[in-house]
Amino acid sequence: MAPGLPAWAQRRAGPPPHERGPAVFLEYDQVELDAAYDQAVYAPNEDQIGRRWRANSDLARARLGAPKRVRYGPSEIEQLDIYPAKRRKAPIHMFVHGGAWRGGSARGSAFPAELFVAAGAHYVVPDFIAVQDAGGSLAAMVTQVRRAIAWVYHNAASFGGDASRLYISAHSSGAHLAAAVLTSGDREIPGDAIKGAMLVSGMYDLKGPRLSSRASYVKFDDATEEALSPQRHLDRLRTPVIVAYAALDTPEFQRQSRDFAAALRLAGKPVDLIPGDDYNHFEFIETLANPYGVLGRAALIQMGLHHA
Repeated sequence: MAPGLPAWAQRRAGPPPHERGPAVFLEYDQVELDAAYDQAVYAPNEDQIGRRWRANSDLARARLGAPKRVRYGPSEIEQLDIYPAKRRKAPIHMFVHGGAWRGGSARGSAFPAELFVAAGAHYVVPDFIAVQDAGGSLAAMVTQVRRAIAWVYHNAASFGGDASRLYISAHSSGAHLAAAVLTSGDREIPGDAIKGAMLVSGMYDLKGPRLSSRASYVKFDDATEEALSPQRHLDRLRTPVIVAYAALDTPEFQRQSRDFAAALRLAGKPVDLIPGDDYNHFEFIETLANPYGVLGRAALIQMGLHHA
């Protein structure tokens, strides 16, 4: 080990050295495909950044005050945090957290709140079931995210929000869930309800994940793959989208983002593609908390807001 460097900095990014096996998806063998859907393999500082997210979320709550905690559905997990703007009838920015479908929380996703509140918007982040608590069902997760978005849209006035100015950002597996809602054609959320979405480092077709080690905890089948692959249902999309990804994301998360943006363009949908140079998967979403950062600036521009 090199002296003076933390252990994570000395880890090799990418799949472990191995004797290459047969291709199981595109050009990947099984070891490579499993690594391509495991962010920690390409971002060895994941734990450090996770601690930073939690610390910065604590700082946001210390400065803004505790959020308003509201129930949006029948189960205990179905609650969301609202960090209110200082004025009534304000636009709303809703964030859907990631966590490999297994983790993440509203509490740990407060770190971007101050940017939006300072710019005059409500910041809302829901909790929702983890896939292992849903018997491996991604459909259950999508249902809860849909229910949370619908609650915010239909109840915006209850917290001083403007339902006609609802925007969404989402990260990693949360970007998949949000995209699945956007392409579901659900009547509970009118097609023009969400004025813009920013999907960061997500998955938009489930064939690759289904063949990877994620199948050890997600119940994939043909119906799930088809129904919850947003890229296969672009005809239902009515929302302008920013697709963003980190240049140091795993190769599959990079490919998925580029392919999704290309498919959106081909379908004639309004889309912008934003790469995050020199960021890994976990570092990139931190720029959502910075008005001069890649994602923070893009989100404010999309909402027509300016940094205070």
